[in-house]
Amino acid sequence: MDEEEDLGGAFARARDGDQYAFATLWRSLQPSVLRYLRVVVGDAAHDMASETWLQAARDIRGFRGDVDGFRVWLFRVARNRARNELRRAGRGPAEPLRHEDLPAAADAAQEALDRLDTDWALTVIATLPKDQAEVVMLRFVAGLDVAQTAAVLGKRPGAVRIATMRGLRRLGDHVEVRARRRADAHTGRWSVGSESPRPEGV
Repeated sequence: MDEEEDLGGAFARARDGDQYAFATLWRSLQPSVLRYLRVVVGDAAHDMASETWLQAARDIRGFRGDVDGFRVWLFRVARNRARNELRRAGRGPAEPLRHEDLPAAADAAQEALDRLDTDWALTVIATLPKDQAEVVMLRFVAGLDVAQTAAVLGKRPGAVRIATMRGLRRLGDHVEVRARRRADAHTGRWSVGSESPRPEGV
């Protein structure tokens, strides 16, 4: 049984009221929800993620659809929470994270390096125009396809494809990405904006 089948089973059980299954959904989807929100609302991401999951816990029993539909719905809730927070605070999209603000992992040097790479990628993505940043996060961090991303954002699939291409092009031209790509070329490590397999229908 693969991960998607496991997640689908957990979703079905969670919809029937199984709290352990709901915890499985949270463990699987929370990292990408939190990363998306960090790009959109910065330091308020944890609070917005908590509110998103509280709504999910309240509404999951009445949800009609499969686990893929639930994932789209969850990110739509997260986005609405983020937009409300930005309006409430009277500010625009989050300021990009600075490297000196990144928390260090406590247990191992490798864990710290992995965390820095993730945060560095989020920092760079956050410099994109808001629509492109959201599309890149939903497509390549959350793993949604074009149609699902369009459903979250309330856009046409064609607009999602255009924003994706423009966002990836900007990332590829970003000075930090180009420097990082050159530095990582000899190790074979992937950096944001480098050539990598992309989901169909970019």
